[in-house]
Amino acid sequence: MTHPSPAEQAFSLAAPVRLWEEGFARDPYSSYAALRAQGPVGWAELAPGVPAYVVTDRRAALDLLHDTETFSHDPRPWEATVPDDSPVLGMMRWRPNTLFADGAAHLRYRTSLIDAFDLVEPHDLRARVHRAVHLLVSRFGPRGEADLVADFTRPLMALVFNSLFGLPDSAGDRLDAALGKLIEGGAQAAEGEAEYGGYVLELIAAKTERRGDDLTSWLLDHPAGLTPEEVTWQVFLTLGAGHEPTANLVSNALSRILGNPEYYSTLTSGARPVTDAVLEVLRHETPLANYGIHYARTPVTFHGVWIRAAVPVVISYGALAHAAEQDRGTDRHPSDASHLSWSAGPHACPVKQHTLLIATEAIERLTQWLPDLEPVLPRERLSWRPGPFHRSLTALPVRFSPRSPDQPGGRP
Repeated sequence: MTHPSPAEQAFSLAAPVRLWEEGFARDPYSSYAALRAQGPVGWAELAPGVPAYVVTDRRAALDLLHDTETFSHDPRPWEATVPDDSPVLGMMRWRPNTLFADGAAHLRYRTSLIDAFDLVEPHDLRARVHRAVHLLVSRFGPRGEADLVADFTRPLMALVFNSLFGLPDSAGDRLDAALGKLIEGGAQAAEGEAEYGGYVLELIAAKTERRGDDLTSWLLDHPAGLTPEEVTWQVFLTLGAGHEPTANLVSNALSRILGNPEYYSTLTSGARPVTDAVLEVLRHETPLANYGIHYARTPVTFHGVWIRAAVPVVISYGALAHAAEQDRGTDRHPSDASHLSWSAGPHACPVKQHTLLIATEAIERLTQWLPDLEPVLPRERLSWRPGPFHRSLTALPVRFSPRSPDQPGGRP
């Protein structure tokens, strides 16, 4: 068995970079620079007393993502080492779904998800997004001002994903509030996990009793024969993973677009596709920044660092994006897909085309209805939600000429 060298032992005793502190949300890039200064793998804390190795190098990330023999997604050995009230446990505890499974179990869960989402036709998904945008702009458009996070991106994703999974529009506020508490990983994380879990259980109970034309029903009836418990945890994962990161993707893209008037004008005029703005965020400011979590099956040396078992090994897509941001002077096109925001290997995002369609249609439709959106604050004064896992705006206040989607001569 390989043993750690003195240098590797010293590494694990170094002061960790704290990803849970308030300053991380405000300026994650200083933390990423500190981690990258340690080498391909840095040492951090996800919460007080919860250490983690953080991969900040692209080659190391790809090696890890494709090495299923050395690394696992099963967190149960780690769970035994953390207290029950750890604020990150809600995002990291084991559940029988595709995120936390390996091998044949992962393939079974993943195939059921892909098959279910394949039944969602692009034109139908586009129509769901358009309907949700119309409903929300009808609410805030006549005011001439809005918070594009609280009034648009978060309720938009609740509307779209509730409709996909078979829930009414009226349930959106519950979904939004529960997920917000859960992902921030703070004092309210356990409360958010319980609220979201109850939300999903009610959905499964309703669809078990009466099927519908929705993802939940399709998962319940999938040939893989998933049990109601397995479907519950598939929905728990997928509904949350659809809502939260996609809302942040749209918010981050809008903040970058509106903060650059020349860029904004090329999008509203049609000279440049909105897809470019969305892909730029995925490359430089990815919304789910530090959630590629793995565990070494046994202690191992990885890219010069001794990795202990039962300690999270986190691929920092945020740090990788920061490195890409430093290289913006290169000749890469915005649509260059070299970023790893979709992950890679067996656990790469199975529904990225659906996500891209939702994000681009939401931005296009909003800017068509309200072509003179103007940010109230410069981008450097915007605030960001706390939490080690995401890059998520607290608010994005804007003003514009008041209008309603239903007024004569309205767009589109």
